[in-house]
Amino acid sequence: MLPAPLLTPGEIKAAADRIAGHIRPVAVAQAAPGHFLALEFMQHTGSFKARGAMNFLLAHREAGLLPDAGLTIASGGNAGLACAWAAREHGVRATVFLPQTAPPVKVARLRAYGAEVRLTGARYDEARAACEEFAAASGALASHAYDHPLVSAGAGTLTDEVVDRVPDGVDTLVVSVGGGGLFAGVATAALERGIEVVAVEPENCRALHAALAAGRVVDSAVDSVAADSLGAPRVSQSALDTARRAGVRPVLVPDAAIVRARQQLWDERRLVVEHAAATAYAYAPQPGERTAVVLCGANTGLADLV
Repeated sequence: MLPAPLLTPGEIKAAADRIAGHIRPVAVAQAAPGHFLALEFMQHTGSFKARGAMNFLLAHREAGLLPDAGLTIASGGNAGLACAWAAREHGVRATVFLPQTAPPVKVARLRAYGAEVRLTGARYDEARAACEEFAAASGALASHAYDHPLVSAGAGTLTDEVVDRVPDGVDTLVVSVGGGGLFAGVATAALERGIEVVAVEPENCRALHAALAAGRVVDSAVDSVAADSLGAPRVSQSALDTARRAGVRPVLVPDAAIVRARQQLWDERRLVVEHAAATAYAYAPQPGERTAVVLCGANTGLADLV
C-alpha cells in the first residue's frame, strides 16, 4: 500500500485531477438567501464515499501497487458500496466482508456491483478481522472506510466544487463527522481558502468530541439514529489534528434534531437523505453566516418519510 503522509492541500488537488471524469461533480442548490445545499447524495453509489474509493484505487494503480487479488474492505455500508463500485469500473476484483447480521438489501447491492461478499461473524469487528486475514493471505489491497489520506483527499475534492458553484462564495462549510474522513478532507481544503468548517456530530455518537476532550484518539460510545453511517467508535488521527486547527467549530446535535432535519428535507424540498446527511443539516447557522451544508449520502429507507 502507498505510504500514508499527512493530508495536505496538494494531495487533494492531486486527487481532484486523478478522479476527474470518474465521479459526478456535485450539484449545489440554494436553500435560503445565503444558505446552500451540496447535493453529494447524488454521487455514484449514493454517497461521497465514491470519491475516496476511486482515488484510492487509481493512486495505487498509477504506482503499480494494485495486486491481481484486487481490493478488499470490511464494510457493509457506504464505504463497501463505493469500493465495490470503483473496482467494477476498472475491472478489479473486490471482496467485501460483512457480519452475518448485515441487511440483505446491502448484500444484494454489493453483489450487484460485482463484489464477492463474505459474511463472517456476528459483529463488524469479526468481519474486519476476517478481512485483514484475507488481505494477508491473498495479497489483496485492504482499503479503509475513512482512515487513509487517499480516502480523505478524495472526499476533500468536494470543497472546491462546492465553493466554486456558490455565487459570491461561502464563509462556512458544514459537514457531518463519523470517522472523520469527509471532515478531514473538506476542512483541509476549506481552511486553505480561509473558509471555516463546522464539524457536526450526534450527541450520542461523538468520537471527535471525545478525542478533543481526551487530547488523543479514544474509543467512544455509539448510540444514535445516525450510527449506521456515523457510528465509528473512534476518529482518525488526521481528523483530530484537523479539528484542533483555528477555523474549525465542533458541534453536537441531538437525535431529535437529526430526525426533524431529515423529515424537513423531505417535507419541504422532497430530498431523501440518510440520517448522517441530516446531521449536518440540523446545524443552525449563525446570524449573517453564509453556509453550504454537505448532504453526504442517501442510502436510506423511505418508510418513515412518506
